[in-house]
Amino acid sequence: MAVTIAQIKELQDRTGAGIMDCKKALIEADGDSEKAIDILREKGIAKAASKAGRTAGEGLATIKIEGNKAVIVEVNCETDFVSGSPKFGEFVEAVAARLLEKAPKDLEAAKEAVQDLFTDAVVAMRENFVLRRYEILEAADGQAFGAYKHQGGRISALVLLSKDVGEGNRGLAMTVCSADPYYLTLADVPAADKARELAIAEKEVAEDPKLTAKPDNVKAMIAQRKVDSRLGENCLESKAYALDPEGKLAVKQFCAEKGVQVLKFVRYKVGEGLPAAE
Repeated sequence: MAVTIAQIKELQDRTGAGIMDCKKALIEADGDSEKAIDILREKGIAKAASKAGRTAGEGLATIKIEGNKAVIVEVNCETDFVSGSPKFGEFVEAVAARLLEKAPKDLEAAKEAVQDLFTDAVVAMRENFVLRRYEILEAADGQAFGAYKHQGGRISALVLLSKDVGEGNRGLAMTVCSADPYYLTLADVPAADKARELAIAEKEVAEDPKLTAKPDNVKAMIAQRKVDSRLGENCLESKAYALDPEGKLAVKQFCAEKGVQVLKFVRYKVGEGLPAAE
């Protein structure tokens, strides 16, 4: 049976389900909208859609490594009760496995790749779930991954290393988790960030009465030192290596001693940057 665009639109407005799901349901129901709603509800599609507007600020960030590929992913839910449940943890692990298998190119494609998992999860756990972000890293020959999950996945970090350094792989990922660096090294700081910090530092130097008599070249040097100091504090290389018992060994020194280089890191803190729940 043929159904009209108007029928599909009306059913979509009433249920929040996708266009194709509405079309299929109407065809199956011989054009009867009420019966189509029941079909969508029975399949869990309307139930899932009805929750889509609710805020999802809890959740988990997990990591899955297979061979030379690794994925880190954050999935959000509505309550900490659900986020701490084994069922939700299994769901997030399944999402990570699917993303690693399919290797989608962007978030939209990723959501399509796991849509069935999300629909089933919403029906089973009766909450709204959101695939917020993910990143897939690939290691070349000789390279290695380090991974660490804090508080069961409230904060997770994945690092790509130039070589395998055993327990150091985990230690470097743990450092990323705890220290929350923005950059790898000063050399990796984007030019725009450096320019912004330099403008602030130059204004501070210009307004400092103690530096009024200093030559311009000295003022410029002082401003640059301020920039390097501030940005350096946000670099992974300057952070204390997490597994050093005395907390004095900087990542830069640890890497030099082990002959390893951190090529990239990704750190997800669940809910970071999301608006606070009202």
